[in-house]
Amino acid sequence: MRSGVRVGVDVGTVRIGVSRSDLHGMLATPVETVQRGDGDIARLAAIARELDALEVIVGLPLALSGRATASTEDASRFAARLAIALPVAVRLVDERLSTVSAQAALRTSGRSSKQSRPVIDQVAAVIILQHALDFERSREIPAGIVVDPDEGLES
Repeated sequence: MRSGVRVGVDVGTVRIGVSRSDLHGMLATPVETVQRGDGDIARLAAIARELDALEVIVGLPLALSGRATASTEDASRFAARLAIALPVAVRLVDERLSTVSAQAALRTSGRSSKQSRPVIDQVAAVIILQHALDFERSREIPAGIVVDPDEGLES
C-alpha cells in the first residue's frame, strides 16, 4: 500500500462531498461539502494542497448496467478540470450506489433525510474513497483510471 493522504470527491450537480484518508491509506473520513460552481475547483485544489495529497479519487457514477449516463459525463469533465488544476494524479473510480449507501447509513444512524442533507455528500465521498483504499490494499494496485488532462482517460 502506498503511503500518503488521498482525497475523495463525490461530484453532485449542487454540492461536492470531500473526504480524506489517513497517511497510511487505511481509513476515509469526511472533510467538508463544497458548493458546486464558481471556485469549486480552486477550493478542492486548496484542500489537496493543505493535506499534501498523494492523489484525488473522484467518483464515477455509472448506471447499474455499467453504462455511462449524463452524470458520468459530468463527473468525467469535472475530473479533467481538476486534473488540470492539480499537480497530483486524479483517478476516476466506479461509485455505483455510493449515494444510496450513504443515505442508508445515515438512516440507520437515526438521521432523517432533512438532517442528512448537509452531510450526505461527505458520506458518499467517504464511501467512494474507502472503496478505493480497500481495492488498493487487496489488489496491490491503485483503483480506477487516471485522468490525463492532455490525453483524456488512460488506465
